[in-house]
Amino acid sequence: TVRSSTSKTECSPTAGLPALAIEVEDLVRRFGDTIVLDHVSLGIRQGEFFSLLGPSGCGKTTLLRILGGLDLPDAGAVRICGREAHGFSAGERPVKMVFQTYALFPHLTVWDNVAFGLRMKRLPKTEIERRIQRILELVQISALANRKPPQLSGGQKQRVAMARAIVNEPQILLLDEPLGALDLKLRKELQVELLNLQRRLGITFIHVTHDQEEALVLSDRIAVMRAGRIEQLGAAAELYERPRTRFVAQFLGTCNVFEATVRQHAANGFFAETALGELRVDLSLQTPPAQGRQQIALAIRPEKVHLCLPGQSSGENQVKARVEQLIYNGAETQYLLRSSGQQIKVCALNAKIGTQGYEVGNEVAVCLPPESLIVLED
Repeated sequence: TVRSSTSKTECSPTAGLPALAIEVEDLVRRFGDTIVLDHVSLGIRQGEFFSLLGPSGCGKTTLLRILGGLDLPDAGAVRICGREAHGFSAGERPVKMVFQTYALFPHLTVWDNVAFGLRMKRLPKTEIERRIQRILELVQISALANRKPPQLSGGQKQRVAMARAIVNEPQILLLDEPLGALDLKLRKELQVELLNLQRRLGITFIHVTHDQEEALVLSDRIAVMRAGRIEQLGAAAELYERPRTRFVAQFLGTCNVFEATVRQHAANGFFAETALGELRVDLSLQTPPAQGRQQIALAIRPEKVHLCLPGQSSGENQVKARVEQLIYNGAETQYLLRSSGQQIKVCALNAKIGTQGYEVGNEVAVCLPPESLIVLED
């Protein structure tokens, strides 16, 4: 049963209310025999920029639609600002959604697109004008007020869609890959603007994306999803620097993963045998592997690997390798190395003009710092 609009739930900014804007508990959603959300639980804080990150089909958009009231779960609970969301329609929730396709009315001007929701609420004309002027200035499209969507670029349409959602003063904004249809340069520019906008508004943003870099740039915290479950949830830096599983390590950026056997425990860590030889692992900044685990997987990010010419370095965990491929990306060069049959990816800044001294076929020395080796849980 849908409750009347007079029972509309709201998040109040006053102190003493729940710290969580969204609470999801044991959520399940099925489409036929396919489980799209498999007992998902999480909490999203008020005023947080939170991202749901994962490959296509992992359940992130379905979760977003359930939060917005556009879909219903088969089991579990959703609480918005401490109140059960069951029974509240999409229009009764303090939530607005911005879609990748923008969903603008092509026959209406920018002004009328943004005003549409306010007019449906029958707000006074002076209040509508005040809100629209403020929002158009906030998203920097005041000069476009009299244009229609076909006359706008992709970035301008995205700003209009944002303005139309924000003008209704939601407590929570749901963003379904809002930058996905834009070209790379514009997407990067709008990422910064989107983050600044969220900071100025102080409202909760819940953002769905499959773009790992975008999630890292924008998010206070990220939930990495896989096959309907949350694989790992945490701050952006935490997930990148200390992934717990192979999936998170390899999905959130690039990562080298080596099979290893624990041979000898030492102060703050242990020594492990790998295809590269014996490596020392420093556990000072991470959780040690479960007791009794001899077979483990070690991960290290390409930019953490130190590359030099033979004889130039005396660092720990040094192995010899040969350069098989290099890719010049301007600010950095990506190297693909081979050592004892093991592939090693290295990313190095181009700190000097011209060649960096490593060419295809060169023999090089590679150092894997003990503190940068991550013990994975699987």
